[in-house]
Amino acid sequence: MAKAAGVEVLGLPPYHCELNPIELVWADVKGCVARNNTTFKMVDEKKLLQEGLNSITIEKWQNCISHVIKEELKFGGLDSQIDKTVDSFIINVSDETSDSSSETDYSD
Repeated sequence: MAKAAGVEVLGLPPYHCELNPIELVWADVKGCVARNNTTFKMVDEKKLLQEGLNSITIEKWQNCISHVIKEELKFGGLDSQIDKTVDSFIINVSDETSDSSSETDYSD
C-alpha cells in the first residue's frame, strides 16, 4: 500500500509508539471497548471491538497521521540540540601537548 502511494517505509524505531499512527488508532478502539463494556462477556466484547473498528473514519486516520508527523518534527528539532549537548561532553584524547614530567624512563 505504501509503495503504491510512492512512500518508502524505512522502519520504526523500537519503543517509539508515538511515531506509529496505528498505536493511536488502537488506543482509541481499546478505549471504546473499555467504556462500553458492561457485561464482560466475550460475545459482547467482540461486538464492541467491531463497533470500535468501524468507528475509525478517514478523518480520524488523517488526524493520527498528522499527529505523528508533528511528533517527527519535534524529534527532528531535538536532534541538533542533542548533538550540541553530546559534543560538549566529548574529550579530545589525542592532545598534541606532552608533559615531559609524566614520561618515565625505564632504562637502567
